[in-house]
Amino acid sequence: MIPMEPTLPNHLLACEDNLKFMRTLPAESVQLIVTSPPYNIGKSYETRTEMDAYIATQAATIAEAYRVLAPTGSIAWQVGNHITKSGEVVPLDIVLYPLFKTHNLILRNRIVWHFAHGLHAKKRLSGRHETILWFTKSEDYTFNLDAIRVPSKYPMKRHFKGPRKGELSGNPLGKNPSDVWEIPNVKANHPEKTSHPAQFPVELVERLVLALTEAGDAVLDPYAGVGSSLIAALKNGREALGSELQPQYVMIAEERIKELREGTLKLRPMDRPVYDPTLPKGGQ
Repeated sequence: MIPMEPTLPNHLLACEDNLKFMRTLPAESVQLIVTSPPYNIGKSYETRTEMDAYIATQAATIAEAYRVLAPTGSIAWQVGNHITKSGEVVPLDIVLYPLFKTHNLILRNRIVWHFAHGLHAKKRLSGRHETILWFTKSEDYTFNLDAIRVPSKYPMKRHFKGPRKGELSGNPLGKNPSDVWEIPNVKANHPEKTSHPAQFPVELVERLVLALTEAGDAVLDPYAGVGSSLIAALKNGREALGSELQPQYVMIAEERIKELREGTLKLRPMDRPVYDPTLPKGGQ
């Protein structure tokens, strides 16, 4: 369990359509919009539609996200694949990219999120990654690399020749985590598991929150699910906003936030190795 400060920033989680919710927010009021929309594959929380209708819905949501995004802000849109009825894979980051470019958003990274567990495919290779499209609204944007550095493989490595001979060759705070992130997805033995079938791991959002916002900034998730993005924001001293259509997920999210405030919420820490043989099964 993660001990928390007794007082955390404010949050607002609305059980309503995300367009309706976002239209109540002032223009340019949110520093980070981080979310994972439905993939239009017929999960329990979505209705499968024709792709043209799905894209139109996403276009409307992205347009409203652009409106509320601060000039120095970022959008992190995490998606996987849509699978057609015939079994063809449609990578949603490629499909959605033009919608962001309609608003002249600038793609900074296409982050690959790699995880070890998932469904085993029979007619193609098993999928073990999804992507995060990180866009900024302008050339002047928040990016705190030092806040998300990871341990260097050779932390004491030094220059062996030249004017800096003998000096440390790497940053003493660690290295850039790169654009491939190995973070466990939330499966049955994950400490954060709820009834949601496609739950965000909090640590995935934490890295984005720390890198792309400052303390006190507002973070918005228009597809909030069970509140992992709000938890990542609150845990790190940011304001948290979100909307979610499913009442049962809103109830779970509010309970998780309550546990966060009480210091009893079970979370997987950001700095924990993906596999630690010293921990019992289920504690990874």
